[in-house]
Amino acid sequence: MSLEFAITTFAAIFAIVNPIGNIPLFTAVTEGYSPELKRKVIIKTCLVTFGVLTGFGIFGQYVFLVYGITIPAFKIAGGILLFSVAFSMMQGQRPRAKMTEEENLDAMSKEEIGVVPLGIPLFAGPGAITTVMIYVSYATRANDAFDLAAVFISIIATTLISYILLTYSQRIFNRMGRSGALAFSRIIGLLLAAVAVSFIMSGIFEAVNEFIKNGLLA
Repeated sequence: MSLEFAITTFAAIFAIVNPIGNIPLFTAVTEGYSPELKRKVIIKTCLVTFGVLTGFGIFGQYVFLVYGITIPAFKIAGGILLFSVAFSMMQGQRPRAKMTEEENLDAMSKEEIGVVPLGIPLFAGPGAITTVMIYVSYATRANDAFDLAAVFISIIATTLISYILLTYSQRIFNRMGRSGALAFSRIIGLLLAAVAVSFIMSGIFEAVNEFIKNGLLA
């Protein structure tokens, strides 16, 4: 397993899930909850995040086969999506792909907000799903089982860290405040933008190579 690949994968998944940046939103939607109810919400949020990301990591490649999507095309499209999310984070805005007021109001019960909107789409949103699927495609094309394992280990590590951060979210929020969380999100957004550009460049390079190999590009 490439240590560089493992570190890059974890950094990208952790950045797009962004548990620290999501603490203010989590604190807001669980305001007034009892400790026991808040714990149930945290567990549900983490289980949904792990289940969704792992599910797409395992079965996402079959989506490519069913819809005839090529890896380079997905990298380019995914990179554009990630860049839009990163740009919103750098501007201090709440990414639209993550959460909407309508989704927040549609939560069926206090405990169910761990599923919607916290689990989906706040933590395991389109950007996180795309990131996981792209790194799985990297490992699959390299036929490296260890790199593939690194992706799922990164999902597990991100979920566990998210659980810890959410458990102590009130203390963290009291210390860093809304402005501190916003500053962290902007830094993460910049790093995520670099990852997105890397995806786009890689996708374009692979697409051009395929065109040349197939004689479609002189």
